[in-house]
This record gives sequence, C-alpha cells and structure tokens, in this order.
Amino acid sequence: MFEPQVKSDVANEIVSSTLPKALTEKNIVPISQPEVTVQAVDPAAPFSFTATFEVQPVIDSVTFEGFELYRPKADVEEALVDSQIESLRLRHAALKAPEPARAAAKGDLVTIDFTLTIDGREVKDGGGQGVTIELGAKQALPEIDAALTGKSVQDAATADHAFPAEHPREDFRGKTGTFAITVTDVKERILPTLDDEFAKDVGFETLVALRADVHSKLEKVAKERAEASLAEQIVDHLNAKNACEVPPSLVDQQARLMMIELLQTARRMGNSLDPEQFEAVRRAVLPDAEKKVRAGLLMAAIARQHQFKVTDEDIEKGLAQLAEESGKNVAKVRAEYREKAKRDMLIGMILEDKILDFIETKSTIVDGEPPVPAPQAPAAVAGSEST
Repeated sequence: MFEPQVKSDVANEIVSSTLPKALTEKNIVPISQPEVTVQAVDPAAPFSFTATFEVQPVIDSVTFEGFELYRPKADVEEALVDSQIESLRLRHAALKAPEPARAAAKGDLVTIDFTLTIDGREVKDGGGQGVTIELGAKQALPEIDAALTGKSVQDAATADHAFPAEHPREDFRGKTGTFAITVTDVKERILPTLDDEFAKDVGFETLVALRADVHSKLEKVAKERAEASLAEQIVDHLNAKNACEVPPSLVDQQARLMMIELLQTARRMGNSLDPEQFEAVRRAVLPDAEKKVRAGLLMAAIARQHQFKVTDEDIEKGLAQLAEESGKNVAKVRAEYREKAKRDMLIGMILEDKILDFIETKSTIVDGEPPVPAPQAPAAVAGSEST
C-alpha cells in the first residue's frame, strides 16, 4: 500500500542530499531552479537522476576597447531656464473668477458636470461631477475642449466623440458617444510677478539665486542624460563585439523588471494595458532585455578579469548620493540598505558604474550627437528591370 510513497520519499531524500554536493564538487552554480528527472527506484539497482538547469555562460575574454562613443552636449540654454521658472509661476498662480465675467478661454480652468450617451442610452459610469480641466492643455478630448471654449458659467454644451475600434471597453468600440456638459465654474490663473518677492515665496533670497538653482538642476539632469546615453552606447557596442549565449531565465527576469517599470509609468499617467497590449509590449521589450543581460554578463567578466572591487568607502559614497537624491537623512538610508537584497543591489550599481567608467577610459569620446547613418541604396530585385 505504501510502497509508491516510500519510493518517492527515498528518491527526494537522496536528490536533496546529493545534488548540492555534486554541484559543489563540480563548481557549478545554477541560475535557474533545477528540474530533476528520477530513474525508477529499485532497491536492487543503482539509483540515478538527472538535474537540468541554466548556468552562467563561460566568458574567457571580452572586447571592450576602442569604442567610439558620442556624448550629448549638456549645455543649458537660458530659454529652458525661463521655461522652468514659468512652470514654477504657474504652480504658484492664484485661481480667481475673471473680472469682469467673461467666457472661458485657453488656459482657464473650467469645472463641469457631464453625462455620456451611446446608442441613445446613458452610460452609468461614463459621466462625472465637479471635474476640472484646463482648456488647451490636452486634459480632455479635443471635442470637449472645443465645445467648452467660449462658454460661460451655467452654459450647456454637447460634444460628439467617435471611439476607436480598439478601445479598451468593448461597449465603446467603434461607436460615437455624446457628452452633455454643464459648465459650473470658470477660473483664470493670476501669475505672481517675477521678482525677488516671488523668489522668497519659493525658498530663495533673490530672483538671481532662484535662476542659478534652476540652471544648476537642469545642468545636472543634462549631464545625467549624457552619461546614460554613453552607457546605452557601451551596451550596444558590447553586444555587437561579443557574441555569447544568454540564459533565458535571466532574460525573462529582466523583461519582467522592465515591464513593471513600464506599467508603473502607465499607471502614473492614468493609463492601463489590456492583456493583448501587455503581451505585445512584453514581446517588444525582450530584445532590449537580452541586450541588457548580455552586457551585464560581459561586464561581470571584465570585473573578474581586472579584479574590480567595491570598498566600504564606495558604499558610503553611494549611500550619500542616494540620501541626496531622495532627500532623506544618510543614517536612515544606511539603515534601509542593511537589508541584504538592497545592499547587493547597491553594490551591483556601484560596480557597474566603475566598469562603465573604465570602458569609457578605453574609448574615444566625441562631444555631440552621433552622425546620422547614410541611407542605403535599395537592393536590386532579381528578374526586375528596376531597383
């Protein structure tokens, strides 16, 4: 009665006690969960099993010298500083009803109540009350924006919108909806005067100090983008110069991380992906995921070859940088990164930065954008008189 269960228990016990030992003896580190196939359990015969798993590819040498890299310019134009300060003024603007009263115009904040009707029936969850939109800011459908322009408080408006055939809601696909709108409020922004008083309101002594701070932050962002561009180019060059197989499980893991980031960005923007769109995006990120994984394996090989190490001083600098970026106290960040997973991630980031810097020193760096590839002549078509 119990023989099958006993044999299964014995097989599991032998596998769990001998597989780790066999891996250690052969100096093999699996990077995926081993799939074990057990032969028939017979007390009168030798016991054997097969374990199948992914391992890191063996990389003996990496070509990483002589890359031609292009560093985008990190200059900050005064027009960009002006634009950022104007955005700051908008965020600190007062909202008031226009005096004298007038119709809504571009830039005004209009509050509305509305319903949506499709096929002559009102869509229960298609309306809203007290919804505020800024005219001309692409916060509403173009038809609604146009219908509200020129309207005053208590005015009614209608707007028709043709929903696309691929709309996420099946009951909207390919149909025309009618929005019935009532304007309940109109406000205009009164921008603060651009002077030292405004600078003090946002935390600076003078307008000059405010401009200097905005310029400094924009310059930092531009430099970070330039370094990110160099890193992307290095990844491309490493992949082009070093062909090697990559473990599928690592590619899937990287693709999942990239998908999580994309989904979080979509949610912040108020968007969502249906299952079909999700699968399409997943397939689209797989090539980039493979490139990132291959570059990571190649950089790990460079680190081993040149004996790169992360010191305690490197970790402290990394913690200080994280604290500055997050606005947290260094001691608090240090406490958060005592957790092994987070600490390993930080060490990995520091090591990657070191290797990227090292590859840059072995490359030719040209300031400016890379040249646009010349268009290739079309290939001749066999059996045709033209190309």
